[in-house]
Amino acid sequence: MIEVSGVSKSYSRGAVKAVDQVDLTIQDGEIFGFLGPNGAGKTTLIKMITGILNPDTGTIKINGRDIQKEPVEAKLQLGFVPDDPNMFARLTGIEYLNFMADMYHVPKEVRLTRMQTLLERFDMDKAVRDSIQSYSHGMKQKIIVIGALLHNPPVWILDEPMTGLDPRSSFVLKEMMREQADAGKTVFFSTHVLEVAEKICDRLAIINKGKVIFSGTMEEVQTHLRKNQSLENLFLELTKNE
Repeated sequence: MIEVSGVSKSYSRGAVKAVDQVDLTIQDGEIFGFLGPNGAGKTTLIKMITGILNPDTGTIKINGRDIQKEPVEAKLQLGFVPDDPNMFARLTGIEYLNFMADMYHVPKEVRLTRMQTLLERFDMDKAVRDSIQSYSHGMKQKIIVIGALLHNPPVWILDEPMTGLDPRSSFVLKEMMREQADAGKTVFFSTHVLEVAEKICDRLAIINKGKVIFSGTMEEVQTHLRKNQSLENLFLELTKNE
């Protein structure tokens, strides 16, 4: 579970309110989509949820652990895929995965099995010993996803996770997100691909100019839609005058 209560974040000495009094609760056993235009505050909020940034006000808890008061315990609960996979480029894929497994205290006998399973699912088993800097954008994205899942986290936080992925890998990731939620765990992801959100989310929220302007289940989304209207139409309607 992720609990966000009264969270705000400003830049430029308070001149720019990136996130403004956001309240969200993402339950166990659900896929929660986080939507918004560029610059709406999605990545800023995700960075606060993962402990990269501190909020100006409010609290964030990951499975009951306060991300500011218990940062290590809270971060051990989550697997995070950032929106930019360009990191640790001098390592090989296997070196990066072992580094991530070490960071999360995954025993060697356990990590090998998980690595092999994930590498095969994402068709990365033949490239894992190559340098990350030789990877395409999609391959970098896949190795980051695999590294985030090695410790089998109860909470997934994914920022635009399908950017650069080929159709097969996107399908595999969506399949795994559903498996995670069906196992009673939590999946929170941001996306610009509204068709994906419409198909796989149990609930979603739309943020614009730092404020959450809609939050609800897909059934509640449907009540806001007129006949033959799509989530895209609702998104454009809600954000055009904000």
